[in-house]
Amino acid sequence: MTLNDTISTLDGDATFGAYVAKPEGTPRAAILVIQEIFGVNPGIRQKCDKFAADGYLAIAPDLFWRLEPGITLDPDVEREFQTALDLMNRFDQDAGIRDIEATIHHIRQTHGVTKVGCVGYCLGGRLAYMTAARTDIDASVGYYGVGIDGLLGEKHAIAHPLMLHIPTADGFVSRETQAAMHEGLDDHPKVTLHDYEGLDHGFATEMGKRRDDAAATLADSRTAAFFEAHLV
Repeated sequence: MTLNDTISTLDGDATFGAYVAKPEGTPRAAILVIQEIFGVNPGIRQKCDKFAADGYLAIAPDLFWRLEPGITLDPDVEREFQTALDLMNRFDQDAGIRDIEATIHHIRQTHGVTKVGCVGYCLGGRLAYMTAARTDIDASVGYYGVGIDGLLGEKHAIAHPLMLHIPTADGFVSRETQAAMHEGLDDHPKVTLHDYEGLDHGFATEMGKRRDDAAATLADSRTAAFFEAHLV
């Protein structure tokens, strides 16, 4: 895979790779793209490339670097899907958030872009919520984030806008979990929730059998308008 940037950890005792896509000219803002459980794979890199085409500096840090640096997996290959589940189970999410925070600092200090948003998918959708609660990110978007009902105790710390895309037939997020998210977040002044009736997990992936073109286009248009409103 192509990791074309290097980021220092917050402690400065190690470095990890990232994929960066740069726009033509001065970036409008920066978007940190948070991976699924499949690493910084072609789909995540394509997300970055699309944001760069829209004028953003886009960067996807390799959050699995402590487990298997540079890994890239295909969710449509069963053996690779099982490998991804194993990585997710071993992944230290708190360390991942610190690496995301280090990436925010890297964007601002090394790339010189002050306004930074993030967008995450699957595991990355959960991490996007955690990033909104635990860092000074300017705007966050999460697609089909898992286990967010267990993070509602942190909602008071969300100081900047957060949007969550929720497919109602998500095989990894039960209806009860979705209901808890709505109950806990619908009245939060900084949070917007969008439901996608009958859609499953991964509907907005760039490639592969999980994608639903119509729903992905709708969700991505909402994300684009959200970043336009809060980053530019």
